[in-house]
Amino acid sequence: MSSGPTPGTGIRVLLVDDDAAIRAGWRTVLDAAAGITVVAEAAHGQEAIERAAGIDVVLMDIRMPVLDGLEATRVLTRTRPAVRTIVVTTFESDAAVWSAMRAGAAGFVLKRSPAAELLEAIRIAHASDSLLFPAALGRIAAQHSRPPAIAHAAGLTPREDEVLRRLARGRSNAEIAGDLGVGAETVKTHVGNLLDKLGARDRTHAVVLAYELGYVFPGAGA
Repeated sequence: MSSGPTPGTGIRVLLVDDDAAIRAGWRTVLDAAAGITVVAEAAHGQEAIERAAGIDVVLMDIRMPVLDGLEATRVLTRTRPAVRTIVVTTFESDAAVWSAMRAGAAGFVLKRSPAAELLEAIRIAHASDSLLFPAALGRIAAQHSRPPAIAHAAGLTPREDEVLRRLARGRSNAEIAGDLGVGAETVKTHVGNLLDKLGARDRTHAVVLAYELGYVFPGAGA
C-alpha cells in the first residue's frame, strides 16, 4: 500500500476502502486508463485524511472501520476543499449517499459500476463542470431530502433560477450557454452568483440545496 502521493501525471487519485481486493480492482482499472494516476491507497477514513495531500480525486467507500467515509468526506471538504471526493456505495438509494452529498462529496458511484462509468465519474468530478449521474441524484433526493421549508429563499434572479435548474439536469456550462443563447463566461458568472446566494460549496452542493429549498422538486424533473 502506498503511504502517500508519489510523482505522477494526470488526475491524481486516492483509493479508500477497507477491502484490499476492492482497491486492487479499482487500481487495475485506473492504471490502464490514460490521464489518471493512482498515487495512494488507504484502508479507512483517517488514513484517507492523512494521505490526501496533493490528491485531485478521492474514491471513498462509505462504511469502514476507524473512521467512515461520510465523516472523512466532511473533514476533507473542510480542510482540503480542492479535493473532489466520490463516494462508493452498494445501493443507490442508501441514505448515506444523500448525507455524503450534503457533506461535500462531488458525487457517487455504485460498487458494481462498469469500468467506463468509474472512469467517467473521476473525470467529471475533476473537471467540476457537471454533475455525476444527475437522474440518480434526483431519485435519491426523492427518498431522502427534507421537504422544502422556504422555497426560493436565496433570492435568485430568473436567469440564475434557469441556470440552477439546468445544473440539476447535469448540464455543463457550455451546454447551458447553448440552451440559453449566451456565452460560457456569462454562465460561469451566473453559476458563481447562485453559489454565493445559496451558500453552496460547488455545483453538487448547489443542486442538493436546490432540492431542499424547493427550486427543484424530486420526481418532477428539472
